[in-house]
Amino acid sequence: MSDENVPVLVVGAGPVGLSAALFLGRHGIRATVVEKRSATSRLPRAPGLQARTMELFRAAGIGKEIRALEIGDSHRFFEGGILRVNTYSEIDDAVVLEAPSLDGPEISPERVMGCGQDRYEVVLTEKAVEAGATVEFGQRLVAVEQDDEGVTATLEDIGTGALRTIRARYLVGADGASSTVRGLLGVDRTGLGTVFNALSIYFRAPELERILADRPFILCYATVGGTMTGLSRLHGCDPWLAAPVYHPDRGETPADFTDERCVAIVREAAGKADMQVEVMDKVPWEGAQLVAERFRVGRVFLAGDAAHVHPPAGGFGANTGIHDAHNLAWKLAAVMRGWAGDDLLDSYHAERHAVGSAMAEQAMVRNRIRHGYADDAIRAQMVDDIIITLGYRYRSGVVVADDAPPVLTAPLTLAGEPGTRAPHVWLSTVAGRQSTIDLFWSEFVLLTTTEDTGWAEAAGRAARAARVPLRVVRIGPGGDHTDPDGNFTKAYGISVRGAVLVRPDAFVSWRSPEGADDPDRVLADVLGAVSGNGPVAAVSSS
Repeated sequence: MSDENVPVLVVGAGPVGLSAALFLGRHGIRATVVEKRSATSRLPRAPGLQARTMELFRAAGIGKEIRALEIGDSHRFFEGGILRVNTYSEIDDAVVLEAPSLDGPEISPERVMGCGQDRYEVVLTEKAVEAGATVEFGQRLVAVEQDDEGVTATLEDIGTGALRTIRARYLVGADGASSTVRGLLGVDRTGLGTVFNALSIYFRAPELERILADRPFILCYATVGGTMTGLSRLHGCDPWLAAPVYHPDRGETPADFTDERCVAIVREAAGKADMQVEVMDKVPWEGAQLVAERFRVGRVFLAGDAAHVHPPAGGFGANTGIHDAHNLAWKLAAVMRGWAGDDLLDSYHAERHAVGSAMAEQAMVRNRIRHGYADDAIRAQMVDDIIITLGYRYRSGVVVADDAPPVLTAPLTLAGEPGTRAPHVWLSTVAGRQSTIDLFWSEFVLLTTTEDTGWAEAAGRAARAARVPLRVVRIGPGGDHTDPDGNFTKAYGISVRGAVLVRPDAFVSWRSPEGADDPDRVLADVLGAVSGNGPVAAVSSS
């Protein structure tokens, strides 16, 4: 007998685990989150939130709360790109290493923002609990066993040493790069391993703001003295974050970085020997590239750094993990509510492993460029950030598509193709303007026009037969929404007689540019495939 029974157990209360609990709760599934730390993060890590991540928070109903954490207009710092200088005092002579494209009003209703993990984890915890989750700190996972019916986890209370067991239908391992869950499952990882070592120095230096002359940037690398020191700008300047690289192969260790040495490093990088510097904290870390061979093992799933870890170049880490959580949450909810088959859960690995691997490769390309190890061939492999963050493609057994282009396909194409994020188009409603992105959360949505001659009615019959939640949205005069700019059909690649099926996570499952002779049969087959249930008998329209 287990001490407790819960629907889903999430191990790890970082951005990924908390997001998973929030998303599950918004789908009506209660999650219990356990974390070995004593509280949420106190350090401003992972400070860049991508436009797609903000879309997910928007869909989950907390977009305004997260946006409220932004200090001023952080967007201008993203527009400054990635810089390299000799010292920060020579900021006027900075070389632009990268000028990434990150968002745009024609692509998304949201835009990137800067905010440290120490602030948004607090909101994620609060909102996850409001959505029905339980979050427990000071709990260490020590064992995992699973069978055909569920997972049994053994936890140790770090304060008392007491052990207890929790029985869950499913377990999500979101416990970081050194994941206990992954280790207990025996899942191997492939990749380059550790590619560099760095030390995050959190410090206060009021004069640095004047030295930088309000120059906007995401990161600025100082190369004075042969040591590369990156300075982050996104989360603000109280404290600042600088990260010098160190070399264990030369005998260097984190213990060598006394407060006095850290002050000297910051002063040297700033180019001002007498600058007042107060060290607040120091955290050593590894820049590594490793991807787990499996993201699903039975009833256990890996997400975030537990599944894929890569250098921070590009800021893909926490964002990619939050996207993992979003992909997994609606699928777990669908299966637990009884309207989807196990093949839908298999698609989590198929879709997110490919994306995680691609992210890791792109992070390494950027890492080589920034550290001066890239030749023309390496630079040619770099894909624009907006493709990586908003334009990645899914291919799995639950996406009905005729072809299989690369996960990252340049140039950015969001044109209603199956496997891509549904295009953003502004629509009009009685309540005002609404993005198509706001239409998707808890059910499949069939988009068609008011000139459709068969899809809408057939969708209702097919959904009832398949017992899959499906909402039809007709766009046009007299429909559910109007298209004031006339962009809908072009954006989604259909005629006025076509239809597009979009998943709860806003990714296109299937598309028919035109009408069909037997829409009932077509949609019966499609709904069976995209829900992981297999073929469903069509219902006659007569």
